[in-house]
Amino acid sequence: MAQLISDRRDVDFVLHEQVGTVEYEKFAEFDKRTIDLIVTEARNLAIKEILPTQKLGDEEGCTLENGAVKVPESFHRAYKIFKEGEWLAMTDDPDWGGQGMPKTVALAASEYMIGANPSFMLYAGMTHGAARLVESFGTKEQKELYLENMFSGKWGGTMLLTESDAGSDVGALITTATKNDDGTYSIKGTKIFISSGDNDLVENIIHPVLARIDGAPVGTKGISLFLVPKYRVNDDGSLGDFNNVECIGLEEKMGIHGNATATLALGQKGESIGTLLGEENKGMSAMFVMMNEARAFVGLQGFSVASASYMYALDYAKSRIQGRHMLAGKDRGYENVRIIEHPDVRRQLLTMKAYIDGMRSLLYYNAKCLDIADGTEDENEKAEYSGLAEVLTPIIKGYITDRALEVCSHGVQVYGGYGYTKDFPVEQLMRDSRIFLIYEGTNGIQAIDLMGRKLNMMGGKVFENYLSKIKETIANAAKIEGVEVLAEKVDRVMVKFEKLVEEIKERSKAGNVLNVFSFAHPFLEVTGDLSVAWMLLWRASVAAPKLLKKAGSLEKETIAEKAPKNKDVAFYAGQVQTAQFFINKIIPATMGKMDAVFEGDTSVEDMAEVSFGSK
Repeated sequence: MAQLISDRRDVDFVLHEQVGTVEYEKFAEFDKRTIDLIVTEARNLAIKEILPTQKLGDEEGCTLENGAVKVPESFHRAYKIFKEGEWLAMTDDPDWGGQGMPKTVALAASEYMIGANPSFMLYAGMTHGAARLVESFGTKEQKELYLENMFSGKWGGTMLLTESDAGSDVGALITTATKNDDGTYSIKGTKIFISSGDNDLVENIIHPVLARIDGAPVGTKGISLFLVPKYRVNDDGSLGDFNNVECIGLEEKMGIHGNATATLALGQKGESIGTLLGEENKGMSAMFVMMNEARAFVGLQGFSVASASYMYALDYAKSRIQGRHMLAGKDRGYENVRIIEHPDVRRQLLTMKAYIDGMRSLLYYNAKCLDIADGTEDENEKAEYSGLAEVLTPIIKGYITDRALEVCSHGVQVYGGYGYTKDFPVEQLMRDSRIFLIYEGTNGIQAIDLMGRKLNMMGGKVFENYLSKIKETIANAAKIEGVEVLAEKVDRVMVKFEKLVEEIKERSKAGNVLNVFSFAHPFLEVTGDLSVAWMLLWRASVAAPKLLKKAGSLEKETIAEKAPKNKDVAFYAGQVQTAQFFINKIIPATMGKMDAVFEGDTSVEDMAEVSFGSK
């Protein structure tokens, strides 16, 4: 079963041969042997304990009775083992119970666990994000009260942002905060769509809540952030009275049934007491610390689910026998073959593999950027790599989750009619993957962020640095036998893309705002395609010399002869061939998308509302 979540050989390739891990003093204990042991343990936990909860959790769902939320019964044992293994705070400060490991290593571990059950792992993901807020902005007292219990998984965490009339427009929220004589605040309001909003896995839940202090400015400038626990916490850390954070509803959703998506009422049946986290009226800037982590986490969710779908589809295609080979013609002497031998099934599998490989590398590269920013003492290097992570965030959240849904759709298609039934896991994986395009900022918002903010950070220097990293890979690949032609093709894409960036900037300066942003999502798609091409070209550049060494030749006939007998030859050949497929068959469509943006069609802004159709 292990191979049906993620490809361990590919994980190891990215960790040890392509992207690599950092070697700063603070990470000195995480050598290759230790990293491999961590990934192995995570893989075992995912397969043996978390994966069995996936289907059960989907079927059972969460329940709300008399204000009490219960998660699927099978989650309790898995969570206990997860908590005992101290998996929640892999990357965090050991002073607060963390393990201090590099984000690249934690990502490899998380890939398996999220792929095994994203609903289950969402409880931990929300808790970690909330704890990071406390660590970043909390007072000494707040940290001492909350952090160890949250990082250990004993207490949970959420993010209370969304309201019925203030979804993406956070500045329109109406939740209020009234200051009390003792310096605490009475919070009153209702928050909706709260992932992991309530559950019976933990003893207490700490809710970071966005609210407006009485008399504060309107809009986002007047929003503050508060910590509001489900149960009040006494000065000695013991639990006090119920804090009147009441779950008044659970959403019936398309997917992720095992996670409690709650509507929470604060201060409706008594006071909900909170403490200010950070400064007054600086809640949005503080919350974005959690949002950026959450957006990267959602990208990882999308990828992990898509990876599982690919692995299931690949396994099925290798074992399902149906239809004769295309070369059989009318000769009835041919036996039926495995469906992986049919060209269109191979096309779908190779499409899935190309996106999975590219997305994995992009996620690990982003994690490495964060590790460098965290570990270096060079301020210029810190700024460079934190800036790269900023640029990559909307690509990872927006583009990866878009493609993840596409990969999961292919997974269903490979199974045919069986894929549409609940008898096989790809049906659930596709349902679960749909939410990733929506929460933590819709993908339309990610596209606007990329085009409107990331493109122009520090006068465009941050985005230029991102492009320079791609150029470095192209220049290196141009010198390597077997990938030089692919490098030339990606370079042509790069040249056109840079002209496109300048075109967008010129239109923006000219005041064509509506037209520019009507192409925001196509621009996100193009940037994502370029990023995947970059990662696949990088992979091929690493693989081609090793393939030549192990096979003795890059000729097709030699590779075809040796690959079935040599796993390394097969793997490295797969890297080169996957890059070839994506660059030759997917990237031409990307060039067409750029042509459409250059043309600047105005139909989006010209279309009258009534022209969409009548009721």
